[in-house]
Amino acid sequence: MIADGPYQVTGGVALDLLRYITNHKGYSVDYDRMKKYPERETYFLCRCGDSKNKPYCDGAHKQVGFVGTETASHAAYDDMAKCIEGKLMDLMDAEELCSVARFCDTKSGTWNLIETAENLDAKDIITHQCKFCPSGRLTAVTKQGERLEPYLPQEISMLEDPLIHKVAPIWVKGGIQIEDANGKPYPVRNRVTLCCCGKSQNKPFCDATHVDE
Repeated sequence: MIADGPYQVTGGVALDLLRYITNHKGYSVDYDRMKKYPERETYFLCRCGDSKNKPYCDGAHKQVGFVGTETASHAAYDDMAKCIEGKLMDLMDAEELCSVARFCDTKSGTWNLIETAENLDAKDIITHQCKFCPSGRLTAVTKQGERLEPYLPQEISMLEDPLIHKVAPIWVKGGIQIEDANGKPYPVRNRVTLCCCGKSQNKPFCDATHVDE
């Protein structure tokens, strides 16, 4: 990323717009592709939240005096996550990564299911909730220690939340390397959500500030 500026994406990474599909309670159950953006070898995504050409940067960060100093640690997921033991499977939970996508709220909630699940249907629900968590906060783990991580191609999606009528955050998938403004890499993860409202207190990662704006 560029200091106090946009995210610079190189390597021809595909970019699209996904919308959360929600149930009658507003909880997320799936994704719906709304748009695929033209392929570009290099592009710049707005990080300040003020571009008039979203998702791309239009230089607005210079006019608004955006301060994009990264405040997130470079800790590995295993160092951030706590392990919650369940009856049939376990859960890794790195709460500081949460972007409030609400996949974990269905069917009485992931944490409740981890504590009470006694059948294969419940295990399938937990696995679905965790795999669809865009930020990677939650990871389902079998009793044999296998992490049930989804296969995700290397691509970037802008996430549209119909409940709050906003596009945020940016979902980076498939183990794409992310570097801070000084070129220091963050540990590679399969699922990462980046701030694009400019107000996260855990930059460059989303901390769900956009939900309450």
